[in-house]
Amino acid sequence: MTQVKEEIIRELDDLPPRTYGEVLDFIRYLKYRRRKAAPDTALASEPALRKDWLRPEEEEAWKDL
Repeated sequence: MTQVKEEIIRELDDLPPRTYGEVLDFIRYLKYRRRKAAPDTALASEPALRKDWLRPEEEEAWKDL
């Protein structure tokens, strides 16, 4: 277990149990935000990469797939 993870667990142990729901909500929010960011980044790079994708050399390289 990493040092940071151990510290998070120690901090959680110091919280009153009634706050566990808030902590869980925050963890889920962080996971949601991370999942959501990945596709946005990929879509944002598409226009920049399109010029390379549409080159004749690329068409030739991928024609058998």
